[in-house]
Amino acid sequence: MQARSQAQVVVCPNAGENYLLNASPDLRSQILSAPSLAPAIHPRHTPIRGVLLTSADVDSVAGLLHLREFQPLQIYATESVRRIVCEENRIFRVLERANPPVAWHDVPLNTWVPLGAIKSESEEHSFRFRMVPLSSTYPDYVSEDMRRLLAPGEAVVGLVIAKGSKQFCFAPALPGITDEWKQWAQSSGLCMIDGTFWDENELISTGVGSKTARQIGHIPLSGAGGLLKEFDSTTRGRRVLIHINNTNPILDEQSPEHREVRDAGWEIAYDGLEIEL
Repeated sequence: MQARSQAQVVVCPNAGENYLLNASPDLRSQILSAPSLAPAIHPRHTPIRGVLLTSADVDSVAGLLHLREFQPLQIYATESVRRIVCEENRIFRVLERANPPVAWHDVPLNTWVPLGAIKSESEEHSFRFRMVPLSSTYPDYVSEDMRRLLAPGEAVVGLVIAKGSKQFCFAPALPGITDEWKQWAQSSGLCMIDGTFWDENELISTGVGSKTARQIGHIPLSGAGGLLKEFDSTTRGRRVLIHINNTNPILDEQSPEHREVRDAGWEIAYDGLEIEL
C-alpha cells in the first residue's frame, strides 16, 4: 500500500505563497517531507502564509500548534469555528505570542474572498475562495454554553477555490445534510472530497466503533445515497478521495472495493500527490 498520513492539502496561488487547507495533527512531519515548505529565511520562518479551516474538529485544528512559533500567519474560518478555537481551548492562545500575532479572519458563508497577493484588479487573474455550509453539528468537546452562541451552518464547511474558470472543491468531511455542495463539486475541475468510509456500518462491522458513518458526519462511498451514486461518467474534472479511514477497504489495491472506485473514475489520494490546475 502507498503511504497515507492524515488529510492535509496545501494550495499555492502565487509563487512562494502557500495556504494550508486545515492543519492536521501530524502537520510537522508533513511539512518536513515537503521541500517547498522548508524555512527560506531563518529556522522560524516558512513560506506558509495562512490556513483555511473547514471545521473545529481536532483533525482540522490540532496542527495549528505546530505553527505557533514567531512568524506572521493568517487564519481564515467561520466566526463560530474561530470562537471555538480561541475561546474554548486555552492552549491555542499560544498563537497570540507570534510577533505580529496570528491574524484571524471571520469568513461569511457563500461569499467570495480574495486569497493571496492580488496580482490584478480583474477577477479573472485573482485567486478567491468561498465557504459552503455543510453541517451545523459541532465537535463533542464544545461546551453547551458555547454552543448557544454559535451560528447554525458554520460548524462544517466545504471550500471552493477559484481563479477565472479554474475551480477546486475541497470537502474532507461531507455529512450530506444539504445538497449545495453537489453543484460546486460537480462543476469543479478538481474535486477532493470525503472518502472516509466505504460502508455505512463500517465501524460497527470492524469492531472499532458503535456509530454509523452518517452519525459521525460522513457519507459512505457505497450503498443507496452513497457518494459514488452522486457522480457519473459525465462529471467533469478530476475526482480524488481524501480523509480515508484505516478501516476503509479501498486502501487495499487488490480489493474489489478499490477496483470499483477506480472503475468509477475516482482517484485515491496519497502522500506527496501534486496536482496543477
